[in-house]
Amino acid sequence: SLCIFLCAQLSLYSAKCKSFPVGQIKCISLYPVCGRPPVTDGIDDTTLKRVYEIGEVVILACGQGYLPSTAASSRIICSDTGEWTQLNLACSPKMCPIPRPLQPLAMGRTEAPFKSVLNFTYVMLGANESRCLHDGTWSNPPPVLSIYTFFFFFLHSPFIGHTKHPSKTVALNASYNFPLDSFFFLNCSCYRGIIPLLHLIPEVSCSIPTNIPNGVITFAVMRPHGYKEKVKYACNEHYVLDGEAEIQCQNTGNWSSKPVCRAPCTVGIKRGRIFYNAKKLWIADLKPNRVFHGEHVAFYCLNRDERCGYPVVSTCNDGSLPIPECFEEPGKVEYSLRAKTLPSEITMCASSPPASTTSSTRPA
Repeated sequence: SLCIFLCAQLSLYSAKCKSFPVGQIKCISLYPVCGRPPVTDGIDDTTLKRVYEIGEVVILACGQGYLPSTAASSRIICSDTGEWTQLNLACSPKMCPIPRPLQPLAMGRTEAPFKSVLNFTYVMLGANESRCLHDGTWSNPPPVLSIYTFFFFFLHSPFIGHTKHPSKTVALNASYNFPLDSFFFLNCSCYRGIIPLLHLIPEVSCSIPTNIPNGVITFAVMRPHGYKEKVKYACNEHYVLDGEAEIQCQNTGNWSSKPVCRAPCTVGIKRGRIFYNAKKLWIADLKPNRVFHGEHVAFYCLNRDERCGYPVVSTCNDGSLPIPECFEEPGKVEYSLRAKTLPSEITMCASSPPASTTSSTRPA
């Protein structure tokens, strides 16, 4: 064991050696080196070496989830005595704000440090644990409980000292303004440095869901719904659902946004040719005269300078399909006898004309 101790001590020194004749090596002197720098909690030590030479400089930094608590230098040097210069860097954990509903239970604190854990027991809905992350946020939101369901709130923290001793009890009085005006008295025992605190949360529910215009609720019982319960909507025939088909009861007691049923459109011309659904159609052949919300219809306009035709697209928007300003509906004689001269039938322009008032749209 003495040999091992001596070897360990000598490992902190390096020998300066010279070569002599007949293959001999003679050590002239020894000089010290520095071992791994001593670091405090929160300092990143993942890149540190086991041994450093005299004069080597190490720049230390706080690890993930920690911040410098002072403006002191983070630079240390291996001195000629084999000792590191004084380390002034100190790192403090980042803080997570304690959720507002739980702050009355946190003994006056509004924040908890990195690596703290909120444990929830007797949880009806939600995660049973939430951890303070390195970016100052919690891993999960507080859970939601049914009416008069109790849960115990624990705050584990590696940085906060606990002054209570095991088997000691603390009496807590809590009064909540609920329908029964209940008054609670609880003896909480300090156990392993933790005092569980009682909290009461009312039930979260959403009102009976209502129908939407031109739509219906599918496969749902018409009753109040609990947190995270869902109902589904569908639209009447020819209407298009805009938004999420399912809505969910949120922890605020309100439903998420309902979808909207968008109306179909009618192409508001009597004579002319259009391009719709990948087909070039005379308006009389569009049977029924119906375009669904979000679908596109191209009308043909005339470029008088070039004597060529070009398409202008319009989109059905909840029952409204604007007609392009440049579109000129032909008269009965022109439509019947000179249909081949219409913009839709003559040579198409090489490119559409620049945007102008002639290519804007007018109401259907």
